[in-house]
Amino acid sequence: MNIYLLRHGMTQGNLERRYIGRTDEPLCEQGRLLAQGLGVRLGKSGVQEVWTSSLLRCRETASLVFPGQNQRVENDFRECDFGEFEYKNYEELKENPRYQRWLSSGGALPFPGGESREDFCVRCRRAFSRAVETLQTRGIERAAFVVHGGTIMAILSGFGQPRQDYYHWQVENCGGYLVELGRGGLVAEGCRIVEKIGEERPW
Repeated sequence: MNIYLLRHGMTQGNLERRYIGRTDEPLCEQGRLLAQGLGVRLGKSGVQEVWTSSLLRCRETASLVFPGQNQRVENDFRECDFGEFEYKNYEELKENPRYQRWLSSGGALPFPGGESREDFCVRCRRAFSRAVETLQTRGIERAAFVVHGGTIMAILSGFGQPRQDYYHWQVENCGGYLVELGRGGLVAEGCRIVEKIGEERPW
């Protein structure tokens, strides 16, 4: 089975380099253009089923990349809850002692009032495992997951082959990976990286 793991297009918060987790904002104009461009690139990819996060930016991106395809919405693919840091950027947070402690931990500390990386990764990996089981049961050979950057990092830091740490799997908006799942199962064999999909800006 081949699966595209794709990050959503840009939002205004992305342009302003904000921590966007639970904030449910739409794509901005640049984000829509990126998604349309990705749709042209993947138009003949043979994707049979599309899964998305429940947040608007992912559902909008999926509609532009895979127009006319039904979407299976999975709430547990939503981005990490950044708690007190939600919708703030570095300039607004740099004097915050809690933010400095979080940075010094390499992102390992839980977000104040939000999720820990560990809990977030467990949530996303369980949801991905459930989705893969569903796809296998239904005989799907090629699917796409239009989710968040953090969701992709959570999934691939658990299942990606070769093994790499969480931040290795960062991707730009409308970037991602094409992965192949072996017949031995997700836990046993993980996801072999077939291709990295880079951002191509049409402006």
